[in-house]
Amino acid sequence: MKCYLLVLVLAYFQCFSTETLQKLTIDEFLNSTQYKSLSLSPNADYLLVHSLRPVWESNRYEDALWLHQTKTRQKKLITNQLHSNIKPKWSPTGTWFYYLVNAVNERSQSSKNEKYLHLYNIISEETLLIDVGTQNPLAITWGNDDNSLYFISIASSQEGNKMNENEWKDVIQYRQRKHTDSSTFYRIDIKNKDQKISVKITTIINIDFLVGELLLAPAENKLVFTSVSALVENPHDFEIYALDLRNVSLLSKLTDNKVVEQNLQLSPDGKHLFFVTISLEPTGGKYNDKQNTLDSIDLTNGKIEHWGKGFNGNIRSYTIRSQGGVYILGQLGINVQLYVQQSSTKYVMLQHGWEGTYQLISSGSSPHSLSIAFGHSSFERPFEIYFIEHINQLYVAKAITCGNQLLRERNLPRAKIYRWINSEDDRIIEGILHYPPGKFGCKNLPLFVLIHGGPNAASLNMLIGDYYSWAPLAATEGWLVLEPNYRGTGGYGDEFLSEIIGHPLSRPGRDILAGVDSLISDGIANPNRLTVGGYSYGGFLTNWLITQTTRFNAAVSGAGPAEHVSLWGSIDMPVYVATYIGGYPWEIPETYYNESIMFKLGHVQTPTHIVSGANDLRVPPSESLMLERGLHYLGVPAKLLFFPNEDHDLTINPWHGKIKVREELKWLNKYGHTSLNKTIN
Repeated sequence: MKCYLLVLVLAYFQCFSTETLQKLTIDEFLNSTQYKSLSLSPNADYLLVHSLRPVWESNRYEDALWLHQTKTRQKKLITNQLHSNIKPKWSPTGTWFYYLVNAVNERSQSSKNEKYLHLYNIISEETLLIDVGTQNPLAITWGNDDNSLYFISIASSQEGNKMNENEWKDVIQYRQRKHTDSSTFYRIDIKNKDQKISVKITTIINIDFLVGELLLAPAENKLVFTSVSALVENPHDFEIYALDLRNVSLLSKLTDNKVVEQNLQLSPDGKHLFFVTISLEPTGGKYNDKQNTLDSIDLTNGKIEHWGKGFNGNIRSYTIRSQGGVYILGQLGINVQLYVQQSSTKYVMLQHGWEGTYQLISSGSSPHSLSIAFGHSSFERPFEIYFIEHINQLYVAKAITCGNQLLRERNLPRAKIYRWINSEDDRIIEGILHYPPGKFGCKNLPLFVLIHGGPNAASLNMLIGDYYSWAPLAATEGWLVLEPNYRGTGGYGDEFLSEIIGHPLSRPGRDILAGVDSLISDGIANPNRLTVGGYSYGGFLTNWLITQTTRFNAAVSGAGPAEHVSLWGSIDMPVYVATYIGGYPWEIPETYYNESIMFKLGHVQTPTHIVSGANDLRVPPSESLMLERGLHYLGVPAKLLFFPNEDHDLTINPWHGKIKVREELKWLNKYGHTSLNKTIN
């Protein structure tokens, strides 16, 4: 009995304790450094790190490429204008690496606006510039040695296209093929004779589609690459091909499936191509959705093998082990852990490390190298990059970067897993509960439900300071934050993922409302101070929830669709809309109506803040405009912000993400503490 009383006393004082660390501010949170890619040299002596940080005075983000020495921990800035779409890559010997820059600088300025491939030599510490023409390369890869490369760019305009332009001027013919829908392959040969470097660029072939990724398979003397399309509506636009360099007229299609293939990597013997698959289910037949998987294809016979045996979660990334097999970053629930699989027939083995989220992974390719580099973060450990010489050192890894050290010095919220049951079908749903600093375990707290996008993404055990993953900031401002991993979330099995199909808003919506009910029943959340918000699919669900209940005092909706039919008709990924709903609008109009937001908008009473990128193709700004207009006509308080030049990810100007979060916090503070009529429709 005495122990029980002591626990109660400690909990009481914890809820009213004085903070010893400084409060985290919005400026500090959004000034975080993000890491976009890693690349270990073959011998693991060097590590390339692509970092992204806001440059407020210039209204832009800085893409920087850093060269780290893994033993001495010394680092060198290579460029702060890295072209983010082309990942830097080491040459076969590890003496060189290539990269592209975004802006024209003094050394590459030209009246013809030529583009330059940069080759950096780690021995001489000099950079060789190679003029690759006026087009930005779509993909680049090294040849058999350090003296050759291959790259692909958008095909040049042919005479027939010029005649077509003379006839049509600036008129755009939708779905009419253009020369920019084709690609040209090139080979670069570099010769160094008598300390004079000469470069020769040879055209190999033109193909009639765009290329995403490119690799050379030296053992087969083939270029392997992915096809891509800006409009995601036909799964056969996304396949893997091979070009035989001994006879370039031999173009073979290696895959023919209903997935998108990404992250191509070669096995140590060069005969097996690995890739991550992302489900892309077309209309027709039974609809399914699957988590990301890892496959490989034997380049000698075309046989495909499935990896990840025994793993029921979502494969987020991987890297090749020099001694065979793969390291896998796999998500189960809210954690992403590191697994080892030695062959496709063996089961994956969990490597015991820290709780949280491992992301970005690279390994040395030398046969004697056992080193890996990776990123990691958790609720109370900000995102940094780590390097270890052996997988057994996972527990004692030391950070090689310190871009987010300030977050460690602030009074961060504490978080935990929270589970509840949706009584509709007795499904267990879980999410993350972030408590305001100093109030862990307290009761009757104002609640903010922050919904992740995707929908097959997930809220994870991590700490990344951006406009999207801002639950820690909202908790710092006094909100108990629930991040629900509703039906449709990845990392909980394929069945959990696909249960959203045919019920894209109503089923996950009921999962979320059941979580709110559970928090109220447990006395954790104050029923009179409930708010909700999210971005992308999280905005979609936010828009749906405020049509279903008036229990939320305020809502903040970012890039959230308002109507399925209009979204399907204008989105750059129409196949996904048809997949989640279960068919086209004319095939199942009743489902489109039942899951509609606009036809239920008359029930809304919740003051709603809305944001949208002005150039968003994923969720066109017309969706946000339609929502705001409806709320305005209904007399419901609403505010709409358009961010100029931004697409869906808000990556152009860091001020846009900051203004988004700043204004959303103001909106929650203004309306979130005033109770509305709690009638449930």
